[in-house]
Amino acid sequence: MWVINSASAVELPVHACANKIDCATRSVVSLLPDWPENFTRNEEPEGSGIVLGDGTLIATADHVIGPAKSARIRTWNGVVSSAEIVLRDPLTDIALLKTDSPLTPFPTNSFAAVADEACAIGNAFGLDLSVNCGVISAARVSGVGFNPIEDFLQTDAAVNPGMSGGALVDENGNLVGMLSAIFTRQSDANIGVNFAVSEALLSHVVETFQNNGSVSHRRPGIVVRQNNPALTEGVLGAEIMRVYAQSPEEDAGMEVGDIILWAGGRRIKRIGTYAAAITLSAPNEHIDLVVLRGKKQMNLRLNF
Repeated sequence: MWVINSASAVELPVHACANKIDCATRSVVSLLPDWPENFTRNEEPEGSGIVLGDGTLIATADHVIGPAKSARIRTWNGVVSSAEIVLRDPLTDIALLKTDSPLTPFPTNSFAAVADEACAIGNAFGLDLSVNCGVISAARVSGVGFNPIEDFLQTDAAVNPGMSGGALVDENGNLVGMLSAIFTRQSDANIGVNFAVSEALLSHVVETFQNNGSVSHRRPGIVVRQNNPALTEGVLGAEIMRVYAQSPEEDAGMEVGDIILWAGGRRIKRIGTYAAAITLSAPNEHIDLVVLRGKKQMNLRLNF
């Protein structure tokens, strides 16, 4: 089988995949932002992207694009073409681009659990696509501090600069997340604590954009702070400091001083987890809450 790149009129043979992970690399592209004059990124001159939808939609991390107004992509077999930036969502650090020539897309209905095998595919240091494997270290991670809205999978698969926007896949090569961030204290070197935007959050942004042409997120109707039971006694949660009038939270009966323990089946151990819970709820869907009021545990229901 042969394919023809009409832009260059060069015929390229399409080789069979060696295995499922090798096939998955064909749904990952290297992202080449067109930097403004006098702007450089020495350690991360390029980035990564993943092919979704009908094959013309590419997702990447918004921070990969940076100040660029346009970008190009390079496929696994070295074909370079332009891509239009169609969405930038800094709240989730997700950006979307469109390309004219369809590529092989990932399916977006995969599930990952803690200790499942996982592989990171991306363009490390601009050296082209490579694969590093490990496990899912944690799921439904939020409140880390990278983005206002976070729903991460944590992995020990090695992730290095340039791999942001790349794919986190399961052992069968199915997409489970989009590589987003490296947690480190002193450098950008990988130390085995890496984060990928969950497939659930990525799909939420993509589907909202496809349906509406833009993306907006629900704003919490409360102000919360992290409680600190380590200083006294109690259970970790998000303490409500303010409830806005006429908000769904007020209608649900939430009060100042309540400590949110659960929201939508998510344990609220960090304040950012509440934002993730309401973001990922479907339109007109209710969210069941468990709050601690004084020493009494209460069940409430949040309706949008």
